[in-house]
Amino acid sequence: MTDRKHTGLRGILLLTWVAALATVFAPASQSEAAAFAQDAKRVRVCLLPKKKGVPYFTSCAKGAEQAAKELGHVDLIYDGPTDGSPEKAASMIERWALQGVDVIAVSPNDPDVLASAMRKARQKGVRVLTWDADGLPDAREFFVNQATAKEIGFALVDAMAADLGGDAASGELAIITATLTAANQNDWIQHMKERLTAYPKLKLAAIKPSNEDQRLAFQATRDLMNAHPDLRGVFGISSVSFPGAAEAVKQAGKSGKVLVTGLSTPNDMRAHVHDGTVRTVVLWNTLDLGYLTVYAAEALATGKLKPGATTLSAGRLGERSIAGDHILLGEILRFTKDNIDGFDF
Repeated sequence: MTDRKHTGLRGILLLTWVAALATVFAPASQSEAAAFAQDAKRVRVCLLPKKKGVPYFTSCAKGAEQAAKELGHVDLIYDGPTDGSPEKAASMIERWALQGVDVIAVSPNDPDVLASAMRKARQKGVRVLTWDADGLPDAREFFVNQATAKEIGFALVDAMAADLGGDAASGELAIITATLTAANQNDWIQHMKERLTAYPKLKLAAIKPSNEDQRLAFQATRDLMNAHPDLRGVFGISSVSFPGAAEAVKQAGKSGKVLVTGLSTPNDMRAHVHDGTVRTVVLWNTLDLGYLTVYAAEALATGKLKPGATTLSAGRLGERSIAGDHILLGEILRFTKDNIDGFDF
């Protein structure tokens, strides 16, 4: 009888101990259980540039890799067309969607061409962001925006005017863009035209595409210098057209006579800054842009980023502001002979 009592008591104690362990180690609610499962889940993020192999996008990818490593549970896939073809980019989006990745972050070369593939990906449950360049609003959830179009357009014109002598600057200008269908660059150009009204002696003479080909940017700049003897400045508003334009001016022996400014990485433009062909490079921190994009993608996939959010916690970048559905990187940088050697991207 005594043995049976002891056995029963041991059984009660064992059940009590198991129940206590379950209380300690089990999530307190179904929502907590779901959150625990989500935290443990790997997040697959695809980062699609306009054109793979371009130093600008390569540096963005480096920042994205840093973020993925910090987060620990993000598997990053970086790939894109090496010729900048929007049709090939659309095919990549469709393939990734079929594979069931969690997030696709797109820098659209042609928003209209990519919109259908982006919408279909969303219909399959894939989260879709844009970064660097925006797409059609209904084709994505958020845009990771390096700066507003107005800020970029105004910064480019102000840099050129300052390089040409400030308020007294005069002469004809030309723009070498990436493609005529690049929506973000067309927005910048509209704001550049607006800002040029503040400098009445500067006239925009021509806008030429380079099709994201440095050789075409080089040739277009040579043609412009021949066609416009009064040309004083050339804007290269893509990371490919800027170095192509600068090289054309240098080889024509017109460094300092025809000034070139635009958007590209410090590493790509350093030599041209030091030889005087370029006085000012305008850009943002491309490492930080890729980094922020991955943090945004991870937050979207895990439910931390939702419509209506006003801030995003982004690792070493701290809290980033969200204006509507635009996640804002921050300030525009200007690189000159005085500071360009302090940057490596």
